[in-house]
Amino acid sequence: VDPEIGFSIVDLGLVYEVQIDDEANVAVRMTLTSPACPVGPEILASAHMAALNTPGVKNVKVDLVWDPPWDPRVHASDDVKLEFGIL
Repeated sequence: VDPEIGFSIVDLGLVYEVQIDDEANVAVRMTLTSPACPVGPEILASAHMAALNTPGVKNVKVDLVWDPPWDPRVHASDDVKLEFGIL
């Protein structure tokens, strides 16, 4: 959950991609709502721990990306869009 906004990072559309290989290694591509996000390190650490605590997962790598830039009109779930007043 993004502690500033109160929605899950998945519902916000911050998680762009999750790949799991045959050896149970997980790679996560994700972004933040802005490069200046004051809780960015906390969100990244939480995403890493959530994936690592998933049964069967051996290793986790979280890559922070800025392309494409996050846009709630494009990336957020319908529930979040409705809450933000953009649906």
